[in-house]
Amino acid sequence: MAKKYLMTPGPTPVPEDIRNEMAKPIIHHRTKEYQAIFKDATEGLKKIFKTSGDLFTFTSSGTGAMEASIVNVMSPGDKIIVVRGGKFGERFGEIAKACGVEFIPIDVEWGSAPSPELIAETLKKNPGVKGVYTTLCETSTATVFDIKAIGEVVKKTDALFVVDVISGLGADNFENDAWGVDIAICGSQKGLMIPPGLAFCSVSEKAWKSAEASKLPKFYFNFKKYKKAYLDTDTPFTSAITLVIGLKKAVETINNKGVDAVITEHQTQAKAFREAVKAMGLGIFSKSPSSAVTGVNSPAGINADDIIKMLKTDFGVTFAGGQEALKGKIFRVAHMGGIDKEHTIESIKALEQALTKLGYKFKSGIGTDTAAKILK
Repeated sequence: MAKKYLMTPGPTPVPEDIRNEMAKPIIHHRTKEYQAIFKDATEGLKKIFKTSGDLFTFTSSGTGAMEASIVNVMSPGDKIIVVRGGKFGERFGEIAKACGVEFIPIDVEWGSAPSPELIAETLKKNPGVKGVYTTLCETSTATVFDIKAIGEVVKKTDALFVVDVISGLGADNFENDAWGVDIAICGSQKGLMIPPGLAFCSVSEKAWKSAEASKLPKFYFNFKKYKKAYLDTDTPFTSAITLVIGLKKAVETINNKGVDAVITEHQTQAKAFREAVKAMGLGIFSKSPSSAVTGVNSPAGINADDIIKMLKTDFGVTFAGGQEALKGKIFRVAHMGGIDKEHTIESIKALEQALTKLGYKFKSGIGTDTAAKILK
C-alpha cells in the first residue's frame, strides 16, 4: 500500500512512537500512576507555551477552550474587542454573543495581519473594555499576527489579552509570559502531534483577578475547578487518558529537541514549500504568511478543490481547501507538528504531477528541486 501524506492544518500526522504509547493498555485516571503522567505532560507543555503560570487541560476541542476564555473572566454586558481576520477570529465573536458579552469587532482583510496601532486606537475609543481577543495563526487564511507587538499595546491597559494559539503553537514564535498574554488557548491536534480531543488554557495572575469577579455561568469549563483539582495533580472530570499519555510523549519529544529548534524546523519547511510553489508560478495568499500553514492561490482556470481531490485520490496526499469566500480559490498546506521534510518534498512532487494532469504549464521538477535545496 502506497504511503499517504496528511498535510492539513489539523489534524496533523501522529508520529509512530506517540501512537505506540497511546496503544498501551488503558489505566485508571484516579491513580498515582496517571497523576504522574499528567503532571509531566502539563509541566512539559508549560515549556512549549513559555509560561510559569497555570495551565489547564480540558477534554474538548479547541473551541471549548475558547469558550472557557470568555466565561471564566467576563460577566453579562461586559465588552471585549475581537480581531476578525478569518473564520476563527470570527468564532470568538460568536461565542461572546452566545454568552451575553458585547464584542467590538476589528475586521481585517483576510490574508492581512491587524495593526497594533489600530488595536491601540480601538482601546482608546472604548474605555472599560475587558479584553482583547485575537489569534496567533489565523488558520483559515494561513496568516500570522504580531502577538508580541499587540501585547505591548494591551499590557498598558486593564484589558486582558487572550490569544488563540491553536494552530501556531510549536511552529510560529510564541512567548506566553514575555509577551503579556493572559490566556492562551491551544488544541492537541496540530503542533502537539496527537489526535483531536484535548484543549488547553494558560491563565495569568491578571486573568485570575478577572475570574474572581466573573458572573457568567460555567460548569464544565470552570477554571476554579481545574485549579483545585490540579493542586492534587488531577482533573475535575474524567480525563482523556490515552490522549494525555500521547501528550506526555509529544512534549518530551519537542522539549528534547528544544521548542525553538522545532519552530526553526517548521519555519524552514514553510520557506521550502513557499519558494517551491513560487518557482512553479503560483502565488502565496497571505501578506503575513505563517510558518504553521501556507495558503496558495490556485492557477487561473483551475478550481483549487479539483487540485485537492486529485491529490488525495491519485497521489495519497491530503491538502485543505479554502473556507467561505476562499473556497475553490486557494489550497492550504501545513508545516506543523509531525509534518517533516519527507512530507514536504513528497507533497510538492504530488502537486507538480497533479497540476500537470490538470493542464497547468511550468518547468517540470522546479518545485521539488527548489525545496530540496532549502531542506538539504
